[in-house]
Amino acid sequence: MGQGREVAARIGRLGAWSFALQAHPAAREQEAVRELGGLGYGAVWVPESLGSKEVFAHAGLLLAAGSDAVVATGIASIWARDAMAMSAGSKALAEAYPGRFLLGIGVSHRASVASRGSVYGKPVPAMRSYLDAMDDAEYAGPPTSAPRVLAALGPKMLSLAAERADGAHTYFVPVDHTPRAREALGPEPALAVEQAAVLSSDPSDARRVARAFVSRYLRFPNYANNLRRLGFSEDDVSNEGSDRLVDAVVAWGDVDAIAGRVRQHWDAGADHVAVQFRAEDPNDLCLGQFRELAAELLPGSA
Repeated sequence: MGQGREVAARIGRLGAWSFALQAHPAAREQEAVRELGGLGYGAVWVPESLGSKEVFAHAGLLLAAGSDAVVATGIASIWARDAMAMSAGSKALAEAYPGRFLLGIGVSHRASVASRGSVYGKPVPAMRSYLDAMDDAEYAGPPTSAPRVLAALGPKMLSLAAERADGAHTYFVPVDHTPRAREALGPEPALAVEQAAVLSSDPSDARRVARAFVSRYLRFPNYANNLRRLGFSEDDVSNEGSDRLVDAVVAWGDVDAIAGRVRQHWDAGADHVAVQFRAEDPNDLCLGQFRELAAELLPGSA
């Protein structure tokens, strides 16, 4: 691997992270991706979760939109396909769309893996073995490889990302996590941080929307344990999350406040911040919010 600086340059400083894209018809998704790319967002991140669109097919639809933005998987699960399929799918997209596909892969969560009928293994050994198999996989097409980043929160997975990938993608993290991630990775690998946001200055409304997002992830041990490592208490991570935790994980307020949170991640060592706007309607593409943020952080880009 070792292409961390090239990956960071290609995806740019600011990205858009979206669950909502997959809820819309392909033509509408493509239109949204073209707009996001035109606004200056360097990458559009899409998930692979239970019930979502298959991530390689979805990435192919978005890459066909004609935008210059990179399409990144956040995150392709190692339990959803074998290593040969992961390698072949990523190489096919990288060959068809040079410089525009970024493969993010991760170990997912025990409950999600069980729902697929698979058995969850120890995360770091499972990922290491999977990467070995990917690197050994045969491929009939041109000798093209996609840059890859690992979903990583703890020091062991971050260390593996530095060793075996082009960087790391961190998710559901406060700013305090970012300098730790940068230190664990070192200077070369790319660090792409997801930042959830609610564009509302009303504390009650903003926290209601934010808490609906936060409570979903507190059910997963890896996210809750990561927050405990960062100093959050059992009271903070219990139930739907304390106000302190919600405010740390989800940026809310006016566009200046959200832009300020992005800048904090940059200052702490992130190369790229992928903002995930949340709204009352989970299928809202939040394009208005993305426009406002682009005007603040990407002046003159459109």
